[in-house]
Amino acid sequence: QVQLVESGGGLVQAGGSLRLSCAASGRTFSTYVMGWFRQAPGKEREFVAAISWSGGTKYYADSVKGRFTISRDNAKNTVYLQLNSLKPEDTAVYYCAFNEVMFLEKAAKGPSWYEYWGQGTQVTVSS
Repeated sequence: QVQLVESGGGLVQAGGSLRLSCAASGRTFSTYVMGWFRQAPGKEREFVAAISWSGGTKYYADSVKGRFTISRDNAKNTVYLQLNSLKPEDTAVYYCAFNEVMFLEKAAKGPSWYEYWGQGTQVTVSS
């Protein structure tokens, strides 16, 4: 089993910033892709960003391009999501997800591609 623990969520005013973290632990694993999704009340879970093992390939949802940045520190088994220029519509529970593969695929934009999920961290953006 792989455990994922998110942190860094909170309440912030529109235009503000947050940095989310997701730490992976548990059984021994090698290369893996990490993704971030979010889910607002009454809405489906939606893709936000994903990053390959090397960090050389990144995908972003159109709604967050230019505002959010995904990065990773493999020595710490941790992936980060920097959220800048936050808007009220970014309010959601943010989840990280894990798939033990090296490369990103287009399917990484869908939640079913991932093997493990974190418990989520709430991000609330006030207007």
